[in-house]
Amino acid sequence: MDFAFDARTEELRARLLAFMDEHVYPAEQVAHEQRARLSSPWENPPVVEELKEEARRQGLWNLFLPDAEYGAGLTNLQYAPLAEITGRSPQLAPTATNCAAPDTGNMEVLAQFGDERQKKQWLEPLLAGDIRSAFAMTEPDVASSDATNITTHIRREGDEYVITGRKWYISGAMHPDCTIFIVMGKTDPDGPDIRRQQSMVLVPRDTPGVTVKRAMQVFGYEDRYHGGHAEVVFDEARVPVSNLIGEEGGGFAIAQARLGPGRIHHCMRLIGMAERAIELMCRRAVSREAFGKALAQQGVVQNWIADARVAVEQLRLLVLKTAWMMDTVGNRGAHTEIQAIKIATPRTVVGILDRAIQLHGAGGVSQDFPLAELYAGARTLMLADGPDEVHQRSLARREIKKYL
Repeated sequence: MDFAFDARTEELRARLLAFMDEHVYPAEQVAHEQRARLSSPWENPPVVEELKEEARRQGLWNLFLPDAEYGAGLTNLQYAPLAEITGRSPQLAPTATNCAAPDTGNMEVLAQFGDERQKKQWLEPLLAGDIRSAFAMTEPDVASSDATNITTHIRREGDEYVITGRKWYISGAMHPDCTIFIVMGKTDPDGPDIRRQQSMVLVPRDTPGVTVKRAMQVFGYEDRYHGGHAEVVFDEARVPVSNLIGEEGGGFAIAQARLGPGRIHHCMRLIGMAERAIELMCRRAVSREAFGKALAQQGVVQNWIADARVAVEQLRLLVLKTAWMMDTVGNRGAHTEIQAIKIATPRTVVGILDRAIQLHGAGGVSQDFPLAELYAGARTLMLADGPDEVHQRSLARREIKKYL
């Protein structure tokens, strides 16, 4: 593995760093002030639309999609340092560049598994940033860490599928531009293979029987920039059979294909969040005094900063190795590495953010700094896309198997 970025990556990094400095960081406070004046808490502040237009103008758009027909055509290794940069402002930069979850994963699903009609109707508007989407998998009544537990029922009646079930923490579903759900449910609940019982169907938001019931909070935050996280009820919602993605029984495999890239994208952005935390720690440490000397001269603060730098450098190398392996041997070949970064990165970044909050005192838990919201987001990623313990279980079993 060559540790140097190639010419295209360096060029995009330079443009993206300038975009962050000139447009994104100055827009953070503007967006906060504009949001307070919106009629709906789920609307995008006007400055977000301005950022999207500027990103599109600069060619910093759909960077995540490796398929050049639909996106920038970057490899995972090329995209990794770009996602890290956008992770420094996770509320604005991913949305501004049309690289925000859950739309990214949904676009990948449609690009890889959708038919031509589905791509025309849903993928193209998502690629253009004209609509938003949601991925409805997690359920409140079962342990969704085991996807085979889902109970949402998808039964076929003639030329229609009828969907009944309850989902929650469905990211993006509160956004007024969210017009389509990818819903995972069981089309063959009694089938002998528990990994062939599930299917995925496209369900337009305005389908009769679909109710976005309430917004779910995350540590008290509503994550409004990403369209919130909703509880959604499907009560005999009917869609055409042509809304099936792929084949009946293929839902579990599609979910695994979707979650692999999603996990590494989250880890890339988490490193950017950690870098932002280190920057804020250093600025705070040199600007404040306690007990007669600058915080930067306090031994414990120096240890926090040094440990954070070491941890970030380790994580970055592991994430880049994982990206390289996904490019060279595929997601299946990089399974161990994907799980390793999913375990290590959120856990480590949560610790860094915790120290940064401590260094900022009361300011660290306030709305005047991004640290508290970054902490909530990072801590959530110890659960999202599979809790740490599920990945530890799977990784350990794979390691032990070598010795049996």
